[in-house]
Amino acid sequence: MRIRLPQYTTRDYSVMFWITVPFICIVNSVIFGSRFFSEWKVFVVATIIGCVGMCIDFILCGFVAVALKKRLPAEWQVTKRLTLMILVFWLLTVLFLYTLFRLYEKIDLLDYTFSERAFVWSCIGLGIINVFLTFLMEGVARYDSWKESMEETEKLSKAYTQSRLLGLKSQVNPHFLFNSLNSLSSLISEDGEAAEKFLDEMSKVYRYMLRNEDDQLVTLEAELKFVESYYFFLRARYGSALQLTTNIEEADTLKCLPPLTLQVIIETAFTQNTVSKNAPLRIAIRSAGENMLEIKNNIQPKTITEEMNYEAGLDNLVNKYRLLVQLPVTIEDTVAERSIKLPLIIKKT
Repeated sequence: MRIRLPQYTTRDYSVMFWITVPFICIVNSVIFGSRFFSEWKVFVVATIIGCVGMCIDFILCGFVAVALKKRLPAEWQVTKRLTLMILVFWLLTVLFLYTLFRLYEKIDLLDYTFSERAFVWSCIGLGIINVFLTFLMEGVARYDSWKESMEETEKLSKAYTQSRLLGLKSQVNPHFLFNSLNSLSSLISEDGEAAEKFLDEMSKVYRYMLRNEDDQLVTLEAELKFVESYYFFLRARYGSALQLTTNIEEADTLKCLPPLTLQVIIETAFTQNTVSKNAPLRIAIRSAGENMLEIKNNIQPKTITEEMNYEAGLDNLVNKYRLLVQLPVTIEDTVAERSIKLPLIIKKT
């Protein structure tokens, strides 16, 4: 069984390492006076015993600090938490010093007699040091929290940048644009109204992507409207070989998700699977209860002839949810079907 020591900050045991020997030397010099430095046996034995005891005291204080941080985590509870920490630390320190003094008295080699005056001064000195260390460790903890927050923000920013690139890739890809413009050219010669509709839906796709590229969350209603335009865009290329159905509860339409989420999932589905009239790719989007959205598609994998990371978009999406709202995205594959469940986010006003 592995014992895990408490950690209030990432610097706890570095601080313990640097303060233990100097503090014990100060305490021992108060206890033994000049004998501590002039008699090497006293110096060695008292230093070893004192350092071991100091480390135990520090670890016990660490347990208390971590427990109080869990019990009183809110910002408005900081004063109460620090006050309780200082009081408990001081009591533990008094207990540590009393035990240390009495232990020294029991060791014949040290030839020591308990001194109330030295005990009181040691308690006062270490009490002041405890106050200093408490505020120091709280400052380190706040720095660690700030640094972690900055790193998470940077990761989230990278995730969104990558998401925009992945979302835009299929639209600005020359091959994709060529096929879309080729479809538009055919529509212009065959059906002017259909060509106008195609251009209108195409503009909606780009407008949505440009308007929401910097937003962290959009409503499901807005995302579904975008998907309608995006689906129209794809149908011009794939025809009836691509089939999309939706079944959404009205209450879910006001809940939120990251922009271009559904676009990433749909694009991943048709890039990974064969799409033909004889074997259409079917994608279904539905409410799954308890603030969940489920997207299913049948699996009919392509024969891969080149190395491509088809899962990059989904990996990015999972990472985005983790960074943004700490909620999991569930992906389940069977032989015939893939199911992706997304948490719907209730945006606080």
